[in-house]
Amino acid sequence: MYLKYKITADDITRAKSNATTTATDEADSSVTASFEEGKNYIPMPSTVLTVSNIFAFDNAATNNMFDIKYQMRLNDLYDFSSTSMIHYEMTMQHLDYLSHLLVGEVPIRFSEHQRRLYLDMDWDGDVSENDYLIIECYRKIDPDVSTDVYNNMYLKRYATALIKKQWGANLSKFQNVQLLGGVTMNGEQIYQQAVEEQEKIEQFIDNHQYPDMIMKG
Repeated sequence: MYLKYKITADDITRAKSNATTTATDEADSSVTASFEEGKNYIPMPSTVLTVSNIFAFDNAATNNMFDIKYQMRLNDLYDFSSTSMIHYEMTMQHLDYLSHLLVGEVPIRFSEHQRRLYLDMDWDGDVSENDYLIIECYRKIDPDVSTDVYNNMYLKRYATALIKKQWGANLSKFQNVQLLGGVTMNGEQIYQQAVEEQEKIEQFIDNHQYPDMIMKG
């Protein structure tokens, strides 16, 4: 999903400051070293699993009449029926590549356990107060709001396997116990079947979970 965040003056002030960490040598306690870490982060909601991207800081959507893209649309695309779109598409790709080389993308680092999104950029020149960040991320669904998550087929199968596993563990404590009619319950076999079902479901979930991100901490 996409989240919008409005940058405040406090964010800019904090991002330009540093946190200091001091380390002491284990062999010689008189030797110490101090390290500084930038506070260039914004707090993220606890439901966010990982951040994959933020929208680039450029003028790609500008309507300024002196912008090169505006002039191309004005002069080269006056008639869509007789003008080839190939040249326009190739030019737009070239401009996008130039923007990637000259402007670049803001490096991001997301720490899931700290709930922080670090933005390694020039907080004085790249952003201003009241600017918006558009953050592309993966977010957990709140089951209290979206109750349909409990109707998930694999969730029900997994819950059934866990109940069967516990049932088999309980029965395995009593060996060769016959029920009415001479039926003997094999708790060990029920337990092993449940374990196999649980492993298959977990393996399927691991293969279809959200992708691991390089910038995820």
